[in-house]
Amino acid sequence: MKKRLLGLAALVITAVLGSGSAIAEPYLAVVTGLKCGGCHVNPTGGGMRNAFGTIYGQTQMPARLLDMSSTPWTGDLGRYIGIGANLRGGATFINFPGGPSISSFDLTSLRAYVDLRVIPDRLSLYIDERLAPGDANNAETYLRLWSKDHRFYVKAGQMYLPFGIRLQDDSAFTREPTSINFNTPDRGVEIGFEGGPWTAQLAVSNGTSGGPEVDDGKQWSLRAEYVSSRWRAGASFNLNDFDTGSRRMQNVFAGLRTGKIAWLGEVDYIVDTTSPQRRTQVAGLLEANWNVRKGHNLKFTAEHFDPNRDAAQDRQTRLSFVYEYTPIPFLQLRTGIRNYDDVNEVPFLNQRIVFVQLHGFL
Repeated sequence: MKKRLLGLAALVITAVLGSGSAIAEPYLAVVTGLKCGGCHVNPTGGGMRNAFGTIYGQTQMPARLLDMSSTPWTGDLGRYIGIGANLRGGATFINFPGGPSISSFDLTSLRAYVDLRVIPDRLSLYIDERLAPGDANNAETYLRLWSKDHRFYVKAGQMYLPFGIRLQDDSAFTREPTSINFNTPDRGVEIGFEGGPWTAQLAVSNGTSGGPEVDDGKQWSLRAEYVSSRWRAGASFNLNDFDTGSRRMQNVFAGLRTGKIAWLGEVDYIVDTTSPQRRTQVAGLLEANWNVRKGHNLKFTAEHFDPNRDAAQDRQTRLSFVYEYTPIPFLQLRTGIRNYDDVNEVPFLNQRIVFVQLHGFL
């Protein structure tokens, strides 16, 4: 059974490499030297996994393979429909300097994915639905049309905007301050290009994070990346135009593989003129992932955030150390510690978080 799974995975990997497609989660993409669309249905990553991503998760990530069946799960229910799901939950302990501590059990996220392939390999209706916590609500719903040679595509509907590295952690300093993360999809149109080592996207959206439009201004997002086998580099630009002003963001990001360590880096520069006082912000991230052995990954992240460059003594840092253990297919355990540091000694911005998380995926 193990040989069959590995053989099928090898065939899929070979097909993906031969077509110049990609893999998904940022550090895994750096490890393999591929792009984003090989693991996910979405060409820009995140959300539902495609057949390759699902098989990769069963054969390359877990420490131990299970003898489940003669045919591995791919999410395909036939030629015209694919499904998937994600579950994240766990326990968190938060310590505030000089204040009470908080501990809780939480269901962070339960999502269901559907990909309706109206015309296989050309036209699809994609749906990403948040089922919990709280009331169910839609994250992404869009139509996606590929060109015949699969070099160009267009998406229309509600979607995540292309900008920088699509980290899973929405609380990261490069994700939360930019307001472009998994909590802020927007409604609009995206045009994408996938050719050789290059990937690029241009999106025009309402700029209201999925809410109703309130003025004539629009949000423009442009992202481009060059991907090679050992390194990658890219840049993004985003402009959100309001009646009261604008919010302009730009960044550079990169990835590098050195032995068993995969590095990620990003620097964001944000200029906000939507309030009477112009504000300039800078956010940065450096992440190292060490694949100790199959199924075991150590992640270290150093982050910096300056919420207002014109104000003195308001800079923030965050250091994270996370251990990711994937014992069997479809299941990952994560535990770690995050330490926040604010120069003004604000308790909320100097918290220490210890967490254990269960991640189920298919």
